[in-house]
Amino acid sequence: MPTPIKTVKSTLLAAIAATAGLAAVATTPAAAHHHGTTAQQAPNIVQTAQSTGVHETLVAAVVAADLADTLSNPGPFTVFAPTDTAFAKLPDGTVATLLRPENKGQLTNVLVYHAVSGSVTAADLVGLIKRHGGEATIETLAGVDLTARLSGDTIVITDAAGRATAVTTADVSTSNGIIHVTDGVFLPS
Repeated sequence: MPTPIKTVKSTLLAAIAATAGLAAVATTPAAAHHHGTTAQQAPNIVQTAQSTGVHETLVAAVVAADLADTLSNPGPFTVFAPTDTAFAKLPDGTVATLLRPENKGQLTNVLVYHAVSGSVTAADLVGLIKRHGGEATIETLAGVDLTARLSGDTIVITDAAGRATAVTTADVSTSNGIIHVTDGVFLPS
């Protein structure tokens, strides 16, 4: 039987409530001083997504849902980040509809369905899959589960509607967690 990865939904929900109405996105990593020298802190999840050139739709959605500040907070978070190509696979008009202000709640639900509390590496996922008979249940910050399986060496995530999405790039480290790039978008239902 799959085992859920425990999340602290209330933490993200409180952070979302605290940042409601704020869509500022930091684009420059903060500088830190260490023994008299200046070192740049690693970019956070939002900054990393902004820098890839393939997550413009995701970043626009995060800003529209007022989640940029939340996903820039210390976390840690694990984010399954669909590419622009993944968003383009959705039925025509889906992204434009989700980005409308009146659909902010629905957009937020879709986005937090791509996030897990804590730093969950690909090795962690593979270990859970193997320990639990070939699949592991991942509880997202949306409170809706994803199921992880292996297809050869590829981690495949299945959403609540049974749509399978591959992790195409795993373990992109950020200052506040991990990004796993995906070739599909998870929809809660």
